[in-house]
Amino acid sequence: MSLFVDRISRSQSLLQQVLAGILRTSLALLFKPVVNPRFSIQTQRRWMTLIAGTTLTARDVGSHDAPVGDVPCRHYQPLHAQGTVLYLHGGGYVAGSPDTHKAITSHLARYANARVVVPDYRLAPEHPCPAAIDDAVAVYLGLLDEGVHPDTLTLMGDSAGGGLAMALLQALQARKVALPSSVILFSPWVDLTAAALFDTDRDCLLSPAWLESGALLYAGADTDRARPQCSPINGELGNLPAVLIQAGSDEILLNDSHRLCQALNDAGTPARLQVHPQRWHDFQLHAGVLADADQALMTCARFIHQHWKDARP
Repeated sequence: MSLFVDRISRSQSLLQQVLAGILRTSLALLFKPVVNPRFSIQTQRRWMTLIAGTTLTARDVGSHDAPVGDVPCRHYQPLHAQGTVLYLHGGGYVAGSPDTHKAITSHLARYANARVVVPDYRLAPEHPCPAAIDDAVAVYLGLLDEGVHPDTLTLMGDSAGGGLAMALLQALQARKVALPSSVILFSPWVDLTAAALFDTDRDCLLSPAWLESGALLYAGADTDRARPQCSPINGELGNLPAVLIQAGSDEILLNDSHRLCQALNDAGTPARLQVHPQRWHDFQLHAGVLADADQALMTCARFIHQHWKDARP
C-alpha cells in the first residue's frame, strides 16, 4: 500500500448500515439507469436535479445567488464565515449545478465556517472544453479582485469538478497567478481516456458508457482526450498546494484517485488519498444522512483550517 493512502476504518451502527444499504440500492435502481447515454442530455439533467432534491441542505446556512467574474454562482455563507472555498461541482461536464450539490456545499460551509462559492459553469455539449475552464478561471480571478486572499482560499471539486479543479490550477500556473492555500478533491475524474477504470460493477452511480459519452461531448470527438486540459493528470503537477483526495472503495473512478495521488507526490506536490470502505462515487452527497459523509466533510474542514493557519504570516 502506498505511504500516501489512508484506508478509513469505522464502526457502523445498525441504523447506518441500513441507511447505507437503502441509499446504495436506490441509486442503483433510480439514478444509474437514467444517467446513461441512451437518454438525452436534457433528460439526464432534469433527473439529476430531481434526485438531488431528496438530499439535505444544512440548517442555519444562508445562501444567495450572485455572479463572480460574470459567471453565475451560488454562495453559502454562515453568519460569521471565515475564509472562502471555491467549489466546482461534478456531473460529467454535461450535467450538474449548484442545486445538485447543495448537500455537500451547504454542509461544508457549516463545518468549515466558510463562504462556499459554487459556479454554475457552462456545460457540454453546448459549451465544450475549454469553456468550463474559462469560467473557473474567471471566478477565481473575480474572487481575488473582490479581495479574497489566496492564503485563505481553498479549491475543491468532485468527479468532473475535481478534474476541472486540476485543470484550473494548471491554467493559473500558466498565467502565474497565486494559487490557493490547499486543494480537496472527491473522486476526481482526471483521465478522460478512461484507460484505467476500477471495478465498474460495484459502482451504483456511474457506468463506463456514461463516462465515455461525457468525455466525447466535453473533449470533442475529433480531438485528443488525453491533452492536459481534458485529462489534467497529464499536465504539470509540480509546485501545487497540498492536496487531499477522498474516494470510495466501490467506485469506478478509484484508480483515477490512486494514480493522481501518486503522480502528485512524484512531482513533489504533497497529496494524500483517503479511501472510505464500502462507499460509492460521491458518497459525500449524502451529508446530513450518512455518517460517513459528515465525517468526510469534517475531515475536509480540518484540512482547510490547517492550511489557512499555516498560510498566514
